[in-house]
Amino acid sequence: MTALRKVVDLANERLEPEHCRIDHFRQAIEALTAEHRPSRMPFFARLAAAPSEVGCSPALLGRVHLIYQAAMHATRAAVYYLPHLDNPALRKRKLQIFIDDDGLPGGDTHHYQLTRAFRNIGADCLLGDEEFGGPTELCAHLDGETANFVRLAAQLYAHSLGPWCVVEVMSDDWMRALAEALSHHFPHIVEEPYFAECFSQGVEERHAEESLEVTEMVLRRRPELLPRRPSRCEDHGRGSGWRVDAPRSDRSYGQRIVEALVGRARWHQRPSPNF
Repeated sequence: MTALRKVVDLANERLEPEHCRIDHFRQAIEALTAEHRPSRMPFFARLAAAPSEVGCSPALLGRVHLIYQAAMHATRAAVYYLPHLDNPALRKRKLQIFIDDDGLPGGDTHHYQLTRAFRNIGADCLLGDEEFGGPTELCAHLDGETANFVRLAAQLYAHSLGPWCVVEVMSDDWMRALAEALSHHFPHIVEEPYFAECFSQGVEERHAEESLEVTEMVLRRRPELLPRRPSRCEDHGRGSGWRVDAPRSDRSYGQRIVEALVGRARWHQRPSPNF
């Protein structure tokens, strides 16, 4: 949990029992994701309220698809490199997540489903599905902020389970917010398999709980991955005594995740000055 070591302020000399610190881990992840809840971002309200010529613009939809798909692709690819999940039982659980994303019936994947959903509403997609590859190649097609996220996801997922937990816990919220915003212009978007299957089967909620449970299992087996001492920082109202910020000193991590995953599109030509 290298990334989490960087984000927890350790200021107290007294050590806590290991099970208490494991409980604090879950509380800290939940506090971080609550603070940076994607549905609170103004992007969704702006998209929902946009005039038809903006909300239905093929160019705009294509731009949103590129940003959102790039962020999703980066995290799906990074899951294959998660550390610490090496014994047979944990490999089986990781495999199920792979299957949920990349092993759908008939050779389908969430990646393909998302592209079809956007093409079905008229998006002018800027990249073909198979052009979403490694971070270096993909970043050449992205704006700076999204490219930063793609590189960050690859780096952090390979060294820590913490970022994976954060993204998984946020996933259902941003997917529902995106579907709701798009439905103001395309009422049937929620019937697209990308949204309908995830929502009806609780895929993202299951992945969120699985990421936390699996990480807690790892921490119980390898308590040396836990921070050595508890913090005296604010606990975001949860009484945990811990505070998780960004793994960077500028506290940008949660915000970067949200901005990338909800589609921080730049409206280069706005038909409406209020959008």
